[in-house]
Amino acid sequence: MADDNAPHVSTTESLEARLEADAQREGAAATARRACSLLEGGYEGEGFLRVVGGSHAEGILGGAPALYWPELWGARALLYVWDDSAAPVVIAALGNQSWRVREMCAKVCAARGIGTSKDLARLTTDEHARVRSAAARALAVVGNVDSVDTLEVMLRDYDKDVRRTAQQSLKVLRGHLEQA
Repeated sequence: MADDNAPHVSTTESLEARLEADAQREGAAATARRACSLLEGGYEGEGFLRVVGGSHAEGILGGAPALYWPELWGARALLYVWDDSAAPVVIAALGNQSWRVREMCAKVCAARGIGTSKDLARLTTDEHARVRSAAARALAVVGNVDSVDTLEVMLRDYDKDVRRTAQQSLKVLRGHLEQA
């Protein structure tokens, strides 16, 4: 673990700036590994919690229940800093008990082009609409021919935003499949 006493960017800086500074200081792979550790429920020190959580981390550091926030922040950090060793951690966290973490991991899958249609298909029936929508977006990136059927089923979702996202994702996926 990196020294928590190392100089760091102010928590009022953007997440991207905080992570960029950490990656420059520690190396992108080390920053990604620490983000994965948080995603897996690990502790990476107060300094890194401030890097990924910004001023919101102060509440947890002051004694508020952590709930799912460090895990969520760890996943979100992987949108900005990446190492391929993070892929299995993100895919495993698609099954996290917190819907916010599942949603963020699906977003990371879409952004990084990781996971399989099987990994993401189970999220298309998640109880939370935002998770279903994130899964549909990820399927547009990593899906295969079988994902077309999955997305077509989502066109009948009870949530209109999920239906809209599924329709857009289906269009993108079909375009990818035609080019392949």
